[in-house]
Amino acid sequence: MMTKTDKRNKIKLRVRGKISGTSERPRLTVFRSNKQIYAQVIDDLTGKTLAAASSLKLTDKAPKKEIAAKVGELIAKTAQEAGVTAVVFDRNGYLYHGRIKELADAARKGGLKF
Repeated sequence: MMTKTDKRNKIKLRVRGKISGTSERPRLTVFRSNKQIYAQVIDDLTGKTLAAASSLKLTDKAPKKEIAAKVGELIAKTAQEAGVTAVVFDRNGYLYHGRIKELADAARKGGLKF
């Protein structure tokens, strides 16, 4: 029997087979733990992280969805400082719902196109 993590990894591999980040359109990937949420903009051709943001730096107490939205705004700002305007969204095997959706919507509102 597959665990929840095994199922997510299977979905993740299936998605990663279809999308990859280039220097023109890097990949915006999201990792969600029980307490934190992380986002990275990655150029897969060179294997370099161009921008990163996480909820670790945020100190204010708020619901997880609001914190995810703040991380989305933060990743949009740091990506634009790195010269990135368009990305490919990698939900990393998670459902496009809840915290993942909040982060993506906030990144779109922050100026990233995907």
